This record gives sequence, C-alpha cells and structure tokens, in this order.
Amino acid sequence: MLKVPKGVTLVVGLGLSGRAICRHLSRLGVPFMVADTRAEPPGLEAFRAAHPGVAFHGGPLTDLDLSDAEEVVLSPGVDPATPGFAALSGRTREATGEPLVVGEIALFVRAARAPIAAITGSNAKSTVTTLVGEMAREAGCCVAVGGNLGTPALDLLGEVPEAELFVLELSSFQLETTPSLGAETAAFLNLSEDHLDRHGDMEGYRDAKRGIFRGARHGVVNAEDPMTWPATKLPAEERFTTAAPERGEWGIGRHRGADWLMHGDTPLMPAAEMRLPGRHNQANALAAMAMGTRLGLPLAAMLAVLRRFPGLPHRGELVAEIDGVRWINDSKGTNVGATLAAIAGLGPTLEGRLILLAGGVGKGADFRPLAAPLARYGREAILFGEDAPRLEAELSGGTALTRVDDLDVALARAAEIAEPGDCVLLSPACASLDQFRDYQARGEAFRRAVLQRAEVTP
Repeated sequence: MLKVPKGVTLVVGLGLSGRAICRHLSRLGVPFMVADTRAEPPGLEAFRAAHPGVAFHGGPLTDLDLSDAEEVVLSPGVDPATPGFAALSGRTREATGEPLVVGEIALFVRAARAPIAAITGSNAKSTVTTLVGEMAREAGCCVAVGGNLGTPALDLLGEVPEAELFVLELSSFQLETTPSLGAETAAFLNLSEDHLDRHGDMEGYRDAKRGIFRGARHGVVNAEDPMTWPATKLPAEERFTTAAPERGEWGIGRHRGADWLMHGDTPLMPAAEMRLPGRHNQANALAAMAMGTRLGLPLAAMLAVLRRFPGLPHRGELVAEIDGVRWINDSKGTNVGATLAAIAGLGPTLEGRLILLAGGVGKGADFRPLAAPLARYGREAILFGEDAPRLEAELSGGTALTRVDDLDVALARAAEIAEPGDCVLLSPACASLDQFRDYQARGEAFRRAVLQRAEVTP
C-alpha cells in the first residue's frame, strides 16, 4: 500500500478541475501528490511536465494509506463515496477544523479576497452566471466569471488577481464538498431530476445544491419551486417568479397594457425589450437583477445588458427568424427539466405554435411530463435518434408526432409545417451521443442548417 506522506495534500482526479487544483497548490508552495482511479488519465503527460517530481498514483484509491495526509482535495467528478475515503469520514484538519476531505471550491473560498456571487440549479445557471457577470462589467466592476462554467474557480485567482467580484456557477458535485461558501449572494434557480446516480435520490440532490447557502449573506430562490428554498433562514432572502410579484418579489406584471419585469409594484422594463426569448429567460433576468441589486449594481447597467444579451450558444439561443418563424437552439436541453422550462417559457410568448425537435439518448428519463405543455403550445413534435420510439410512446395522445431518422430530416419537416408566428425549438430532452460527439456538435449542426436556410430563403 502506498502511503501519502505526512503533511502532503492528496489531489484526487486529474480532470480540468484537478489540474487547476494542482496549479493552485503549486502557486502556494503546498506539497501535494495526485491520484486518479485511471492508470493513465488524459493529460497525465502534461501534468508531469508542469509538475516534475510530484508523485502520481493511478488505480484503486483503496491502494492508498491516507492516514497521514494533510488534506484530501477531490475534483468534482470524484464521488466522495468512492471506496478509499470511508476511513476519513468525520475527520477534520487540526489546523482549521475543516473536514479532511474537501473540494476545489473550499480552497477557493480560503484564498478569495473579493465577494462571491454564486449560482446553482438544474437548468439556466450558466445563463444567470453570465448575465450577472455582464451586468457587473457594464457597471465598471472588475469581475471574474467561472467555476463550473468556463475557467475553473481556482484559475481565476491567478488570472484575475485584481478581481473585485467573483461570479461562480457551481454544480451539486462542487457544493457537496464545500463546507462553507460564504457567498455575498447565492441563487438556487430550480430543481429537476438529474445526477441521481451520484446523489441517490432527489432529497440527496437537493441537499447538495442547498450547500450554496452555507454562510451566505443573501439568497435568491424560485418562488414557484419550494425545493430551491434554504433549509434554514438566511440573513436576507428574495424570491423571483414568472407571475405578478408580491411585495418585495421580482416578477412579471402588467403595466401600460404589456408584460413588464417588476420588483414588487415597481415596473423596470417591458419584457418584450429583452433580447433573450421566453418566460424562462425573463425569470433568469429577474434572478440576475435580484443578485445584482444586492451587489450594488446600477439598474441602468443591468437593463442595458438585458436589452443586448443574445443568450449563450446552445442554451435558448435565437439563431434566426425566417419568414416570421423563430429558430431556437437549445441543444443544451439534455434532460426533461430543461426542455420543460424551454417549452413553458416560450409557449406563452408565441403568436403561433411551437414545433419541438427532440430525441437522442434519454438515459431512462420519464418523458411524460412533456405531454401536457406540448398539447397546450405545440403544433408538432418531431422525434429523432435512439429514443425516438420511447418519446413517441410516452407523448402520444396530445400533440401531433412525427418520427424521423435524424436532425437533418427533422429540420426539413419543421420548415415544411412552420407558419408565421411559430417557433422551431431544438430542445432534445436527451443526450446527443447516439448521433453527435456532444450537445455542442448537435447545436452547431442545427445552427449551420438554419443559417444556410436563411441565406437561400427569398
């Protein structure tokens, strides 16, 4: 058995975050070694070149004696329940009293010297993270944005040492190994079934997500989703909703004959002036503004961002409007919850009907929750990929359904039936690996085809 030497920190996992952990410890001069369950993980040669002399163990973690380790830092992809960690459960570091086993964000919290705005949720967290970051930039703040989105949090410390604000997207995997985040403002946007293979059930998943509120001074939660509410009262808390807001809430109300984004009874801007389409994105904007207001960002700066921000690639991205039909790329909608949010968000805003392109690898998901909103807003659901037969079986009885072989044929069918005022939405509710490298490749294929169609349309 290989013993981790006394005073040495063990980094577990050599993925993107694991390598960022190594760079951080190296900058601090902390002695460390690395372990990975894979004998030769991708990036091993680059790691050895960057950290010559640092020991690496590839294989079962049960082959390691961790009794003298100074600390064990897990990459987000490493389950704390992995065999080899059981003996460390409940143990703390003598120097700090923190758990002996932590994740990358715990190291970040120790080192960060600026306020943290943190965002989690099953869906839309990347959009809200980006919105808050853009709002801070518009206000003239030196902001660093990353975490589960883009740059790893620990790399932000070295890349933007002068940061006045950190805006972090955080996953449940990151939060479950963070003893106390201490965010200035923390948002839990929504919760839908995902990652149950890691967390066991929805209660375990929710508990991991609610870790975002540990030590938080301000919380932003979804008034329509009690699963996002903190377990214990926060020093300050605000709610957002897609309905007319109650006193103190952020919501959508009627003003001058139109829907407006509102804070309580104060109208802020017409919802139609947002570049991002759909009710769900209006909810994202409200959550971002609630966080931005807590951070002291001027309203004018926040509204300017909402008027110009087009959305992130593959996340409710408006690709084109052709002959009165909007074509939206939501390839990141890889689970039922994400697709539900997209349908429910876009449906009420349409003059026409919704044409849904869905399918791929369903990962055993229950597609039946999609049936009711499709029946309400849909013109047709066009189904492709490995789980198209199961989608067809579980969605039958409501909206018209058409099964096709692949995305190209689905696009052609959508163009054939779409009418002015309609929206063609790629939100597959499935992973892409049956026909594409990843969801980005699927979204790029959709974007190319739509833009090509736009060029040839008279």
